[in-house]
Amino acid sequence: MMLEVIKHGVLLGKTNLSFENEGVLNPAAIMNNGLIHLFYRAVSIGNHSSIGYCQLHDPLKIFFRSDKAVLFPQFEYESQGIEDPRIVKIDDIFYLSYTAFDGINALGALATSKDLVNFEKQGIIVPQITYEKFKELTNSKVKNDENAIWYDEHQRALGDTKELLWDKNLIFFPRRINGEICFLHRIKPNIQILVGVKDLKELTKDFWEKYFENIDDFIVLSPKYPHEKSYVGGGCPPIETAEGWIMIYHGVQTSDKGFVYSACAALLDLENPKKEIARLPYPLFKPEREWELKGEVNNVCFPTGTAVIDDNLYIYYGAADERIACASVSISKLIAEILSNKE
Repeated sequence: MMLEVIKHGVLLGKTNLSFENEGVLNPAAIMNNGLIHLFYRAVSIGNHSSIGYCQLHDPLKIFFRSDKAVLFPQFEYESQGIEDPRIVKIDDIFYLSYTAFDGINALGALATSKDLVNFEKQGIIVPQITYEKFKELTNSKVKNDENAIWYDEHQRALGDTKELLWDKNLIFFPRRINGEICFLHRIKPNIQILVGVKDLKELTKDFWEKYFENIDDFIVLSPKYPHEKSYVGGGCPPIETAEGWIMIYHGVQTSDKGFVYSACAALLDLENPKKEIARLPYPLFKPEREWELKGEVNNVCFPTGTAVIDDNLYIYYGAADERIACASVSISKLIAEILSNKE
């Protein structure tokens, strides 16, 4: 019997405010001091993104919503948008990661905070290399997979000397693992993981070149099932349980209606999260309701944040790239179902 997932409907929609009059989507979520804080992608007309903010007393009730963006483009690397935030707390610092878009390149960037109010931008932390350099470094080192289309579909600026390898879905683990800061990042069609960084200052050009020369060692999830055949990407920050890290990610399938984005689930080893324990062979949930099927981009369920209350896992997701919805599932039943598909 398939897992029961409850869809609670639309939680947040766009408003007439200038920073979010085109859509709201893909929220970061974190529980702190008894509140759930949502930092969401707010899109203005012309497709310029910033970060909006709201607070919830319980998983489904908003009691405060800011009437202005709390994070917005300030630097050239993010001049066209701050997109798709995720947030965790490591030690005493909140790490809010996001995709910085400058009109050509989409790259993972980071802002940190001690109070969820004042954020200090740390800049781009993923590699900044060209497609050609990436190809050179990984040549003959990438697993031979028919889906291994390492370049994103946005080679529309090909030939532009400023174009870099797109590296999105930057997601931190919510604690150090063996004393090291770990994060996921995505270069299509796989999710990679970085392990072994005591300090983010280690992320130098030389570090990344050595990393790419051994890229197979860092791949966590690759497309496996029909609903994720086109590609997979990070979703919510991993959730720690006794049985492993619950990884809620997104899978994409090409259909006669275009891409279909679904929420997916896997379990990763606690001390070595490069090791996949098992994953669901079907979507955790997929576009079925009107608010998921029709919007700025049709057929999208894009999970990015969670809240854990007792045995309930609340998953916040972008629905059709225009609104924010919430779904919930029993954590114990989810883990049991994932483990029942262990190979």
